[in-house]
Amino acid sequence: MILGSFKSNLVSAPVPYAALLPGSSGRAERLPTLLYFHGGGGDRSMLQTVRPLFDELWSSGQLPPMLVAMPSVPAKAFYMDYKDGSQKWETLITGTFLEYIQRTYGGDTSPKSTFIMGLSMGGLGALRMSFKYPTRFRAVVAQEPGLEPTIEWIESYPRYRFWQPPDLYEEAFGKPVDPAFWQANNPAAIARSNSAALKQSGLAIYLEVGDEDIFLLNEGVEFLHRVLLDNGIRHEYRLVYGANHVGRTLPARTIEALKFLSRLMDSAQPDPAVERFRRQIFGGMQK
Repeated sequence: MILGSFKSNLVSAPVPYAALLPGSSGRAERLPTLLYFHGGGGDRSMLQTVRPLFDELWSSGQLPPMLVAMPSVPAKAFYMDYKDGSQKWETLITGTFLEYIQRTYGGDTSPKSTFIMGLSMGGLGALRMSFKYPTRFRAVVAQEPGLEPTIEWIESYPRYRFWQPPDLYEEAFGKPVDPAFWQANNPAAIARSNSAALKQSGLAIYLEVGDEDIFLLNEGVEFLHRVLLDNGIRHEYRLVYGANHVGRTLPARTIEALKFLSRLMDSAQPDPAVERFRRQIFGGMQK
C-alpha cells in the first residue's frame, strides 16, 4: 500500500490518497487503472480495509492485475464541483489527479483500461463522473450509491433524507439548494439527457444495492435501473436479498463487483460455446 498527497488549486487542501499495486511495482507493462471512491465520512483507509479482497482475487487469477487509487474527500464533497466554484472535485479527479496516478504508478492511460468504482457517496460520484464523461472510462461500478428516486429536486421527499443534516447539500449545491444545479448533477437525469452518448460510448455499468438498505437507497438504485432500461442503456443490476448498507454481506458483494470488471477485461476473447450456439441457432437461417 502506497500513501501519498496530491496538491491542486482546484480544492482547498492537499488530497491524501492511497494506491495499491499487485505484487512488485516494477512491472514492465502499464496496468489498467481503477479509481475507487469511499463513502461519506470515510477516507483512503478504506482501501486498506478491502485490500485482502484484491489480494485474494489477484492470487487466484480471478482479477487481472491493476492499479487501484483512492483519494480522501470531505464528507460533504459528493465528489463534485461545487456550485460556487470553491471546490472542484470532479474536475480534479477526472483530470490532473487521474493523470498523476497513472503517470506515477504505471497506469495505462487508455480509456479502455480506465475504470471507476465507488461505495455509497462514492458510488454516486462514480456514476456522475462516468455518465458525464462516458468516453473516459471503460466501466463504472456503483455499490449502494447515494441516489434518490427522482429526476428533479422538487420531487425529493424528506422520506429519502431523514438521516441527513439540513445543511448536507448546501455546501455543494448552493444555499438554498439550486434545483437546476442539483438536477444537472443527478445521475438519473444525466442518464436520461445523455443517453445517446452513453449508448454510443459502450460504457459498462454495474449497479448493486441491498434490499434492506437502511437509507432506502434501494429505491433510488431501482429508479436509476428503470431510467437506464427505458432509455435502452445496457447495464447489470443486482438487488441483493437480505443485504443492508453495512455488514457481513459487503465483502462478498464487493468481490462480485470486482469480478464484473474482470469479465469485461476478458470479454475481448471469443467464447467458443457462444459461437457454437450462435451457429446452431442461426446457421440454418442463412441457407
